[in-house]
Amino acid sequence: MLHIRNYINGGFHDPVGGEWITNVDPSTGETYSLVARSSAQDVAIAVDAARAAFPSWSALTAQQRSKILLAVSQKIGEHLDDLALAESVDNGKPLWLAKAVDIPRAESNMAFFATEILHTETSAHHTDEHTINYTVRSPLGVVGCISPWNLPLYLFTWKIAPALAAGNTVVAKPSELTPMTAFLLAQICSDAGLPSGVLNIVHGYGHECGAAIVEHPLVKAISFTGGTSTGATIARTAAPMFKKLSLELGGKNPTIVFGDVDVEATAKQVARASFTNQGEICLCGSRIFVDASIYDRFVAALVAEAERFTVGDPLEPTSKMGALVSQAHMEKVLDYIALAQQEGGRILTGGHRITLQGRCAGGFFVAPTLIEGVDTSCRVNQEEIFGPVATVIPFSSEDEALAGANSTMYGLAASVWTNDVSRAHRVAHRLESGIVWVNSWLVRDLRTPFGGVKSSGVGREGGVEALRFFTEPKNICIQF
Repeated sequence: MLHIRNYINGGFHDPVGGEWITNVDPSTGETYSLVARSSAQDVAIAVDAARAAFPSWSALTAQQRSKILLAVSQKIGEHLDDLALAESVDNGKPLWLAKAVDIPRAESNMAFFATEILHTETSAHHTDEHTINYTVRSPLGVVGCISPWNLPLYLFTWKIAPALAAGNTVVAKPSELTPMTAFLLAQICSDAGLPSGVLNIVHGYGHECGAAIVEHPLVKAISFTGGTSTGATIARTAAPMFKKLSLELGGKNPTIVFGDVDVEATAKQVARASFTNQGEICLCGSRIFVDASIYDRFVAALVAEAERFTVGDPLEPTSKMGALVSQAHMEKVLDYIALAQQEGGRILTGGHRITLQGRCAGGFFVAPTLIEGVDTSCRVNQEEIFGPVATVIPFSSEDEALAGANSTMYGLAASVWTNDVSRAHRVAHRLESGIVWVNSWLVRDLRTPFGGVKSSGVGREGGVEALRFFTEPKNICIQF
């Protein structure tokens, strides 16, 4: 049985307590590895290693750090097939999706921040003829990065890349549900020449290992992606300790389809936005508002597209959807589908667990599900399900669509589908959302700020925003 061990100070180590967590392949329901169950003691050892490595790592020039991180990026690309297979087995997502999205984006994350640090600039102000003020930015020290299970290596590198590029040392915790690619990345970083102690990876439960990272007094900042309730717990702990916080939390994202669109083409993209990665992306559109003038036609086209999302063995190239990440998560999704029916919803397609034959007979599969007949205030339209479930809601006016779209406590992402340019701008500005896509979904430019409003988070990731988060500005005033 493979043991996924902690990576601390350049070496692999068993957890101090000698305890392990079973790691299940969600497509089969079978345990295939054991994950270190780290404690506060393991975290303390990792923090000590990061503290010891900080002076030399932060003293390197941007060009020197860039060279090492570019080597990491290159090696991720060289191990594309191995990493994609590990991601598929660990998470349940289709292998083709891991090859096309997860691993290439992890490679891009490392390369982007490795080069971004070569082009950053700071401000200077000529206050008067005798005075100049200028700003410098310095790394914080040891920082904590806690990443989720839905896009494991993609979001793990999304955090550690800017932290390392800015000159910090890192104690990172991947999800205990999907630790494999972070475990493999440790060896890649070592092979690429990343010095010992600069990146330390500790595995374990969030309420034990993750909490220990948040609570450690020498960890200067926390970057967390995950559930809103967990984010609130982290904030309660970290705020009195005056740690910097970046929290990318939940979403209940609206998709607004106006009556002037190409129905069939738009339905295809809306289905993709709802069901990609089994709906286990915080950016998925789970509330679909459709102009009443095209509602029946659009819903028929959307159902047809949803039914083309073939659920099957993640290792088969014909499978458009794989398994949900765990049995517990599958049961949660199925409970929400049952709740929707109790709230008066009608299942248009899906709504059930799928049992496959052969290798995946014990896997955690759910059919892509569309539901109509539930109002905007019901629980399935207010609470994050994070699975292949979307509701369809008609609207008669722009104001009605916006009121429904803005009616939840979340505000992460939204998409607007229309051929009216004025309406596109107007609606985008009125949506309470950190990200708005118009006639598109999941188009990402790594230079742009990423994050949400309301209960979807605090702060922004991406581009210069990430580098600013992982550094501290200092104003220097010179009089001459």
